[in-house]
Amino acid sequence: MGEYLLVRGGRPLEGAARVPAAKNSVLPLLAAALLCEGESFFTQVPRLADVQQSLVILSALGCEYQWRGRGLAVRRCAEAPGVLPEGPARAMRSSVFYLAPAIHRCGRVRMPMPGGCKLGPRPIDIHLDGLDKMGARVDWRGETLTVSAPWGLTGADYTLRLPSVGATETLLMAAVLAKGETVLRGAAMEPEVVDLAAFLQRCGARIEGAGSPMIRVQGVRELRGAVHTPIPDRIVAATLAAAAASAGGWVRIQNCQLEALAPTLEILRRAGCRVEPAANAVTVRRVGWLRGVGRVYTGVYPAFSTDAAPVVAAALLTAAGRSAVEDTVFENRFACAEGFNALGAKTARAGRALEIEGVRALGPARVEAKDLRGGAALVVAALAAQGETKVYGVEHIRRGYGDLAGTLANLGAQVRLCQE
Repeated sequence: MGEYLLVRGGRPLEGAARVPAAKNSVLPLLAAALLCEGESFFTQVPRLADVQQSLVILSALGCEYQWRGRGLAVRRCAEAPGVLPEGPARAMRSSVFYLAPAIHRCGRVRMPMPGGCKLGPRPIDIHLDGLDKMGARVDWRGETLTVSAPWGLTGADYTLRLPSVGATETLLMAAVLAKGETVLRGAAMEPEVVDLAAFLQRCGARIEGAGSPMIRVQGVRELRGAVHTPIPDRIVAATLAAAAASAGGWVRIQNCQLEALAPTLEILRRAGCRVEPAANAVTVRRVGWLRGVGRVYTGVYPAFSTDAAPVVAAALLTAAGRSAVEDTVFENRFACAEGFNALGAKTARAGRALEIEGVRALGPARVEAKDLRGGAALVVAALAAQGETKVYGVEHIRRGYGDLAGTLANLGAQVRLCQE
């Protein structure tokens, strides 16, 4: 017995959809609330599986939370040992964001190796090396990590060996309450880093340069909670754009940051979609057949996002000619290729690339999501398939999409959640 999404493909989309707050912003923001005195309130928070796991971790670390409509309030109310609960910590990679806040609040943190999607090696060595340079003691014992700094952290001049978003956010949270000044060189420039910095600044942090390769932080003694609206989710926006390209018709994507979505839109434009931008919105329209786009690459921001690669690849399965999407970030980004081929696509994995030879039509199949973005990609592909497709592995999709079936159904797709 299990859940699956039943997709009856072959119907063009038509309508508008509003993009929710970004999962990749909300998760570090919730961790950052642990740094603050008083209440932090985040508006428009999607009720994702990873958000619920984060709330379990916050509760274990002495916080209370309350949903208020679509907003979420978090307040630290009690002292607690810095021990992350096993289940949530292993369930998502974002548990790593609690390293620095728990060190500041508890003097130490103990957690298992963080989990998440199996996309290939995802080491946290930069997080730990940076914390070490700031005075933390790091101790691995089997699968358990303990990081301690009973006398607090001290600012440091640290160069990241690569612009890791997660490590930049970890070290930013470490720096805001550390003694003295911290300089982070080679920092990630993603919008989610800028969003975290904006929240921390509202709380009283002294940060300069977020969104550039060098971030300078002057540590303060205390942060106070604030009200913050997270940025829109550029990957949900990319998924909606890819859905329009796959199914045909048009979708008006509301509440999106066009600059962050630009690389995805450019690829879809090259494939033959019409892209009609407006203020904080864009309409993606497909009329007729798509064409192959040649080889495209993911990269660090502002390049084409690794998280958007599977859904864009799904839209290109029926494009005339050849395409290739190569991911420079993760080794196993295209576990969804097996599902694509079950639908009748002609794809082949070559190293980190997915080679695509466009086919005229896709057919129904039973497919299974192996990870979050690959699961969404299978749904996007199924929109173009004739007949009924069953997409299993819904638990992966829920980690980043509050109600993907409902969103697509509102646009005219025949998609619904079913139970066996």
